[in-house]
Amino acid sequence: MIKTDLSKYDNSWYQPGGFIKRTLWYYINVLFFINPLNPSSLIKKILLRLFGAKIEKGVVIKPGVNIKYPWKLVIKENTWIGEKVWIDNLDSVIIGKNCCISQGALLLCGNHNYKKSTFDLMTGPITLEDGVWIGAQSTVTLNTICKSHSVLATQSVISGIMEPYSIYQGLPAIKIRNREIIA
Repeated sequence: MIKTDLSKYDNSWYQPGGFIKRTLWYYINVLFFINPLNPSSLIKKILLRLFGAKIEKGVVIKPGVNIKYPWKLVIKENTWIGEKVWIDNLDSVIIGKNCCISQGALLLCGNHNYKKSTFDLMTGPITLEDGVWIGAQSTVTLNTICKSHSVLATQSVISGIMEPYSIYQGLPAIKIRNREIIA
């Protein structure tokens, strides 16, 4: 029987950005984003833009947020990023208008291929269309599209496609009902 051999793990194909850029971002991320003592969304948005993120007006970024690579991030207008959200964007993350990502949520663009003895890295994008709500402590995995105004309930995990105007819950998350929005 073949066994996992991590000594043969080779991630050399993955080039997320230059060493200096990644190192500078690491320290900026620790000092201004992960650090809960910086409540200013304005400073965070300026820093994200300096590192290549596309951030539109009205975005709110709460304290304790961890962002892997801002140059792979788009956040459209009037979106809220809650406390201790982790955007582990080894691939692109596009967050639409009027989205809410609640506290402790994880957007996870990477994983490992457990079928390979070398445990190879796998990456894939995440797209949250307009009006999506990701509940507290929920996880969105690579290659997932959350369609317009879909909801992922608290502590749920989604992989794949969430239908528009639908509410998903569980581990793994399944559709439990339609989302109706009233004026």
